[in-house]
Amino acid sequence: MLRVLLLVLLACALGDAGAQAWPVRPLRIIVSQAAGGTPDIICRIVTERVSRTLGQQLIVDNRPGSGNVIGAQAAARATADGYTLFFATAAALVTNPYTFKSLPYDPQRDFTPVGMVAKGPFFVLAHPSVPAKTLAELIAFDRAQPGKLTFATDGPRNFSGMLAAWINKLAHSQILQVPYANMPQGVQDTLAGRTQLVILAIPSAAPLMKRGDLRALAVSSARRAPGYEDVPPIADTFPGFDFIGWFVFVAPAGTPVAIVQRFNRELDRVLKDPAVAQRLADLGFYTEGADTPAATGEFVRVQRESWGKVVREIGMRPE
Repeated sequence: MLRVLLLVLLACALGDAGAQAWPVRPLRIIVSQAAGGTPDIICRIVTERVSRTLGQQLIVDNRPGSGNVIGAQAAARATADGYTLFFATAAALVTNPYTFKSLPYDPQRDFTPVGMVAKGPFFVLAHPSVPAKTLAELIAFDRAQPGKLTFATDGPRNFSGMLAAWINKLAHSQILQVPYANMPQGVQDTLAGRTQLVILAIPSAAPLMKRGDLRALAVSSARRAPGYEDVPPIADTFPGFDFIGWFVFVAPAGTPVAIVQRFNRELDRVLKDPAVAQRLADLGFYTEGADTPAATGEFVRVQRESWGKVVREIGMRPE
Protein backbone atom coordinates (compact mmCIF):
# COMPACT_ATOMS: atom_id res chain seq x y z
CA MET A 1 0.00 0.00 0.00
CA LEU A 2 2.86 2.34 0.90
CA ARG A 3 4.55 1.54 -2.42
CA VAL A 4 1.40 2.49 -4.36
CA LEU A 5 1.12 5.76 -2.43
CA LEU A 6 4.75 6.61 -3.19
CA LEU A 7 4.20 5.93 -6.90
CA VAL A 8 1.15 8.23 -6.94
CA LEU A 9 3.09 11.00 -5.18
CA LEU A 10 5.98 10.55 -7.62
CA ALA A 11 3.62 10.80 -10.61
CA CYS A 12 2.09 13.99 -9.23
CA ALA A 13 5.52 15.48 -8.62
CA LEU A 14 6.60 14.64 -12.17
CA GLY A 15 3.37 16.16 -13.52
CA ASP A 16 3.96 19.38 -11.58
CA ALA A 17 7.54 19.51 -12.79
CA GLY A 18 6.39 19.04 -16.37
CA ALA A 19 3.87 21.85 -16.05
CA GLN A 20 6.52 24.15 -14.57
CA ALA A 21 8.85 23.42 -17.50
CA TRP A 22 6.05 23.86 -20.04
CA PRO A 23 6.10 25.59 -22.45
CA VAL A 24 9.56 25.16 -23.94
CA ARG A 25 8.48 25.97 -27.51
CA PRO A 26 5.71 27.96 -29.28
CA LEU A 27 2.06 26.90 -28.96
CA ARG A 28 -0.33 26.50 -31.87
CA ILE A 29 -3.82 27.97 -31.44
CA ILE A 30 -6.29 26.65 -34.01
CA VAL A 31 -9.08 29.03 -35.08
CA SER A 32 -11.83 27.55 -37.25
CA GLN A 33 -12.61 30.88 -38.98
CA ALA A 34 -10.72 32.91 -41.53
CA ALA A 35 -8.17 35.55 -40.59
CA GLY A 36 -9.59 39.03 -40.15
CA GLY A 37 -13.01 38.04 -38.79
CA THR A 38 -14.16 38.87 -35.27
CA PRO A 39 -13.24 35.43 -33.80
CA ASP A 40 -9.75 35.69 -35.26
CA ILE A 41 -9.30 39.25 -33.98
CA ILE A 42 -10.43 38.33 -30.46
CA CYS A 43 -8.18 35.28 -30.43
CA ARG A 44 -5.16 37.36 -31.44
CA ILE A 45 -5.87 40.03 -28.81
CA VAL A 46 -5.92 37.39 -26.09
CA THR A 47 -3.12 35.14 -27.31
CA GLU A 48 -0.75 38.06 -27.84
CA ARG A 49 -1.03 38.85 -24.13
CA VAL A 50 -0.95 35.24 -22.95
CA SER A 51 2.23 34.69 -24.95
CA ARG A 52 3.93 37.36 -22.83
CA THR A 53 2.99 35.70 -19.56
CA LEU A 54 3.97 32.22 -20.76
CA GLY A 55 7.20 33.41 -22.35
CA GLN A 56 6.48 31.59 -25.61
CA GLN A 57 4.84 32.65 -28.85
CA LEU A 58 1.24 31.56 -29.45
CA ILE A 59 0.87 31.04 -33.18
CA VAL A 60 -2.66 31.41 -34.57
CA ASP A 61 -3.43 28.73 -37.15
CA ASN A 62 -6.56 29.62 -39.15
CA ARG A 63 -8.41 26.55 -40.44
CA PRO A 64 -11.71 27.88 -41.84
CA GLY A 65 -14.34 25.92 -43.73
CA SER A 66 -17.17 23.41 -43.52
CA GLY A 67 -18.98 25.13 -40.67
CA ASN A 68 -16.00 25.03 -38.29
CA VAL A 69 -15.50 21.32 -38.93
CA ILE A 70 -12.05 21.57 -40.54
CA GLY A 71 -10.55 23.47 -37.62
CA ALA A 72 -12.27 21.37 -34.97
CA GLN A 73 -11.11 18.15 -36.59
CA ALA A 74 -7.51 19.39 -36.76
CA ALA A 75 -7.61 20.31 -33.09
CA ALA A 76 -9.20 17.01 -32.06
CA ARG A 77 -6.49 15.04 -33.86
CA ALA A 78 -3.58 17.08 -32.50
CA THR A 79 -1.12 15.58 -30.04
CA ALA A 80 -2.33 16.10 -26.47
CA ASP A 81 0.95 17.53 -25.22
CA GLY A 82 -0.17 21.06 -24.34
CA TYR A 83 1.24 22.62 -27.50
CA THR A 84 -2.04 22.76 -29.46
CA LEU A 85 -5.23 24.44 -28.25
CA PHE A 86 -8.49 25.19 -29.99
CA PHE A 87 -10.16 28.61 -29.84
CA ALA A 88 -13.63 27.13 -30.07
CA THR A 89 -17.02 28.61 -30.96
CA ALA A 90 -20.52 27.56 -30.04
CA ALA A 91 -20.93 26.11 -33.53
CA ALA A 92 -17.90 23.83 -33.21
CA LEU A 93 -18.77 22.47 -29.77
CA VAL A 94 -22.54 22.78 -29.46
CA THR A 95 -24.61 23.24 -32.61
CA ASN A 96 -22.68 21.16 -35.15
CA PRO A 97 -23.81 17.85 -33.62
CA TYR A 98 -27.40 18.93 -34.29
CA THR A 99 -26.85 20.20 -37.82
CA PHE A 100 -24.55 17.49 -39.23
CA LYS A 101 -25.53 13.82 -39.47
CA SER A 102 -21.95 12.87 -38.75
CA LEU A 103 -18.81 14.68 -37.70
CA PRO A 104 -15.16 13.66 -37.99
CA TYR A 105 -14.72 14.64 -34.34
CA ASP A 106 -16.68 14.23 -31.09
CA PRO A 107 -17.26 17.61 -29.39
CA GLN A 108 -17.68 15.96 -25.99
CA ARG A 109 -15.02 13.24 -25.97
CA ASP A 110 -12.27 14.75 -28.11
CA PHE A 111 -11.67 17.91 -26.07
CA THR A 112 -10.94 18.95 -22.53
CA PRO A 113 -12.12 22.40 -21.38
CA VAL A 114 -9.44 24.96 -20.57
CA GLY A 115 -11.17 28.29 -19.99
CA MET A 116 -13.87 30.75 -20.94
CA VAL A 117 -12.86 33.73 -23.06
CA ALA A 118 -15.86 35.96 -23.77
CA LYS A 119 -19.56 36.06 -24.54
CA GLY A 120 -21.43 38.28 -26.97
CA PRO A 121 -25.16 38.80 -27.62
CA PHE A 122 -27.02 39.35 -30.85
CA PHE A 123 -29.52 42.07 -31.73
CA VAL A 124 -32.81 41.63 -33.53
CA LEU A 125 -32.80 44.60 -35.90
CA ALA A 126 -35.59 46.11 -37.98
CA HIS A 127 -35.69 48.43 -40.97
CA PRO A 128 -37.06 51.88 -39.97
CA SER A 129 -40.17 51.24 -42.08
CA VAL A 130 -41.26 48.53 -39.63
CA PRO A 131 -43.73 50.14 -37.19
CA ALA A 132 -42.38 48.35 -34.12
CA LYS A 133 -39.98 49.48 -31.41
CA THR A 134 -39.98 46.28 -29.36
CA LEU A 135 -40.17 42.57 -30.04
CA ALA A 136 -43.68 42.44 -28.59
CA GLU A 137 -44.80 45.15 -30.99
CA LEU A 138 -43.16 43.29 -33.87
CA ILE A 139 -45.09 40.14 -33.03
CA ALA A 140 -48.33 42.10 -32.76
CA PHE A 141 -47.67 43.68 -36.17
CA ASP A 142 -46.97 40.30 -37.74
CA ARG A 143 -50.20 38.89 -36.34
CA ALA A 144 -52.16 41.87 -37.62
CA GLN A 145 -50.55 41.80 -41.07
CA PRO A 146 -49.14 38.32 -41.68
CA GLY A 147 -46.78 37.90 -44.60
CA LYS A 148 -45.42 41.45 -44.48
CA LEU A 149 -42.15 40.64 -42.71
CA THR A 150 -39.05 38.69 -43.74
CA PHE A 151 -35.87 37.77 -41.84
CA ALA A 152 -32.51 37.94 -43.63
CA THR A 153 -30.47 35.08 -42.09
CA ASP A 154 -27.27 33.17 -42.72
CA GLY A 155 -29.31 30.02 -43.33
CA PRO A 156 -31.66 27.86 -41.27
CA ARG A 157 -28.76 25.79 -39.84
CA ASN A 158 -26.69 28.72 -38.70
CA PHE A 159 -27.02 30.91 -35.64
CA SER A 160 -29.26 33.69 -36.92
CA GLY A 161 -31.45 31.24 -38.81
CA MET A 162 -32.00 29.07 -35.75
CA LEU A 163 -32.69 32.12 -33.58
CA ALA A 164 -35.23 33.44 -36.09
CA ALA A 165 -36.94 30.04 -36.18
CA TRP A 166 -37.00 29.87 -32.37
CA ILE A 167 -38.56 33.33 -32.12
CA ASN A 168 -41.19 32.24 -34.66
CA LYS A 169 -41.88 29.13 -32.59
CA LEU A 170 -42.26 31.00 -29.31
CA ALA A 171 -44.35 33.77 -30.88
CA HIS A 172 -46.51 31.40 -32.95
CA SER A 173 -45.61 33.55 -35.94
CA GLN A 174 -44.48 32.65 -39.44
CA ILE A 175 -42.03 35.38 -40.41
CA LEU A 176 -40.37 34.13 -43.57
CA GLN A 177 -36.62 33.47 -43.55
CA VAL A 178 -34.60 34.58 -46.56
CA PRO A 179 -31.28 32.70 -46.34
CA TYR A 180 -28.07 34.28 -47.63
CA ALA A 181 -24.83 32.48 -48.38
CA ASN A 182 -23.22 35.92 -48.26
CA MET A 183 -24.57 37.56 -45.10
CA PRO A 184 -23.33 41.08 -45.95
CA GLN A 185 -25.73 40.92 -48.89
CA GLY A 186 -28.51 40.08 -46.46
CA VAL A 187 -27.61 43.12 -44.41
CA GLN A 188 -27.63 45.29 -47.55
CA ASP A 189 -31.07 43.96 -48.51
CA THR A 190 -32.36 44.80 -45.04
CA LEU A 191 -30.89 48.30 -45.25
CA ALA A 192 -32.68 48.70 -48.60
CA GLY A 193 -35.96 47.42 -47.15
CA ARG A 194 -36.10 44.33 -49.39
CA THR A 195 -36.03 42.31 -46.18
CA GLN A 196 -37.24 43.89 -42.97
CA LEU A 197 -35.41 42.05 -40.18
CA VAL A 198 -31.93 40.76 -39.48
CA ILE A 199 -30.05 39.29 -36.49
CA LEU A 200 -26.49 40.54 -36.04
CA ALA A 201 -23.72 40.46 -33.45
CA ILE A 202 -22.72 43.76 -31.89
CA PRO A 203 -19.66 44.44 -34.11
CA SER A 204 -21.88 44.39 -37.20
CA ALA A 205 -24.96 45.89 -35.58
CA ALA A 206 -23.47 48.81 -33.65
CA PRO A 207 -22.59 51.14 -36.55
CA LEU A 208 -25.96 50.50 -38.22
CA MET A 209 -27.76 51.31 -34.98
CA LYS A 210 -25.65 54.41 -34.37
CA ARG A 211 -26.47 55.84 -37.80
CA GLY A 212 -30.14 55.00 -37.44
CA ASP A 213 -30.06 52.69 -40.44
CA LEU A 214 -31.62 49.86 -38.43
CA ARG A 215 -33.52 49.84 -35.15
CA ALA A 216 -32.67 47.36 -32.37
CA LEU A 217 -35.80 45.67 -31.05
CA ALA A 218 -34.27 43.18 -28.64
CA VAL A 219 -31.02 41.54 -27.53
CA SER A 220 -30.57 37.77 -27.30
CA SER A 221 -28.86 37.70 -23.89
CA ALA A 222 -30.83 37.29 -20.66
CA ARG A 223 -29.55 40.67 -19.47
CA ARG A 224 -29.19 43.99 -21.23
CA ALA A 225 -25.87 44.41 -22.99
CA PRO A 226 -23.43 46.90 -21.43
CA GLY A 227 -23.54 50.11 -23.41
CA TYR A 228 -26.88 49.17 -24.94
CA GLU A 229 -29.08 49.27 -21.86
CA ASP A 230 -31.96 50.80 -23.84
CA VAL A 231 -32.38 47.56 -25.81
CA PRO A 232 -34.56 45.07 -23.88
CA PRO A 233 -33.76 41.35 -23.80
CA ILE A 234 -35.87 38.89 -25.77
CA ALA A 235 -36.36 37.32 -22.33
CA ASP A 236 -38.61 40.25 -21.40
CA THR A 237 -41.08 38.83 -23.93
CA PHE A 238 -40.14 35.15 -23.64
CA PRO A 239 -38.80 34.44 -20.13
CA GLY A 240 -35.72 32.25 -20.01
CA PHE A 241 -34.55 33.16 -23.50
CA ASP A 242 -30.75 33.43 -23.41
CA PHE A 243 -28.75 32.54 -26.53
CA ILE A 244 -25.43 34.18 -27.16
CA GLY A 245 -22.23 33.73 -29.06
CA TRP A 246 -19.15 32.72 -27.08
CA PHE A 247 -15.56 31.57 -27.31
CA VAL A 248 -13.70 29.11 -25.11
CA PHE A 249 -10.28 27.50 -25.16
CA VAL A 250 -10.25 23.71 -25.23
CA ALA A 251 -7.38 21.26 -25.67
CA PRO A 252 -7.18 17.78 -27.19
CA ALA A 253 -8.49 15.16 -24.76
CA GLY A 254 -5.67 13.78 -22.64
CA THR A 255 -3.76 17.04 -22.33
CA PRO A 256 -2.04 16.98 -18.89
CA VAL A 257 -4.20 18.51 -16.19
CA ALA A 258 -1.36 20.60 -14.79
CA ILE A 259 -0.82 22.24 -18.20
CA VAL A 260 -4.54 22.93 -18.60
CA GLN A 261 -4.59 24.59 -15.19
CA ARG A 262 -1.48 26.64 -15.93
CA PHE A 263 -2.92 27.99 -19.19
CA ASN A 264 -6.21 28.68 -17.40
CA ARG A 265 -4.44 30.77 -14.75
CA GLU A 266 -2.54 32.81 -17.32
CA LEU A 267 -5.69 33.28 -19.41
CA ASP A 268 -7.65 34.44 -16.37
CA ARG A 269 -4.94 36.97 -15.50
CA VAL A 270 -4.99 38.39 -19.02
CA LEU A 271 -8.78 38.60 -19.30
CA LYS A 272 -9.04 40.44 -15.98
CA ASP A 273 -6.70 43.14 -17.25
CA PRO A 274 -9.02 46.16 -17.74
CA ALA A 275 -7.29 47.09 -21.00
CA VAL A 276 -7.92 43.65 -22.50
CA ALA A 277 -11.51 43.56 -21.22
CA GLN A 278 -12.15 46.96 -22.81
CA ARG A 279 -10.72 45.88 -26.16
CA LEU A 280 -13.06 42.89 -26.17
CA ALA A 281 -16.01 45.06 -25.12
CA ASP A 282 -15.27 47.40 -28.03
CA LEU A 283 -15.81 44.36 -30.27
CA GLY A 284 -19.10 43.50 -28.56
CA PHE A 285 -17.83 40.67 -26.38
CA TYR A 286 -17.69 40.68 -22.62
CA THR A 287 -15.49 38.77 -20.20
CA GLU A 288 -15.46 38.11 -16.48
CA GLY A 289 -12.28 36.06 -16.61
CA ALA A 290 -11.48 32.49 -17.62
CA ASP A 291 -13.45 30.79 -14.84
CA THR A 292 -12.19 27.25 -14.09
CA PRO A 293 -11.81 24.41 -16.58
CA ALA A 294 -14.60 22.53 -14.79
CA ALA A 295 -16.95 25.53 -14.87
CA THR A 296 -16.15 26.07 -18.55
CA GLY A 297 -17.02 22.44 -19.28
CA GLU A 298 -20.30 22.79 -17.39
CA PHE A 299 -21.15 25.96 -19.32
CA VAL A 300 -20.63 24.15 -22.63
CA ARG A 301 -22.71 21.19 -21.41
CA VAL A 302 -25.64 23.46 -20.49
CA GLN A 303 -25.35 25.28 -23.81
CA ARG A 304 -25.45 21.94 -25.63
CA GLU A 305 -28.66 20.99 -23.81
CA SER A 306 -30.25 24.39 -24.48
CA TRP A 307 -29.51 24.26 -28.19
CA GLY A 308 -30.71 20.68 -28.31
CA LYS A 309 -34.08 21.87 -27.04
CA VAL A 310 -34.20 24.61 -29.68
CA VAL A 311 -33.35 22.19 -32.47
CA ARG A 312 -36.04 19.75 -31.38
CA GLU A 313 -38.65 22.48 -31.01
CA ILE A 314 -38.04 24.03 -34.44
CA GLY A 315 -37.99 20.58 -36.04
CA MET A 316 -34.57 20.88 -37.64
CA ARG A 317 -32.98 17.63 -38.76
CA PRO A 318 -29.25 17.07 -39.32
CA GLU A 319 -27.94 16.76 -42.85
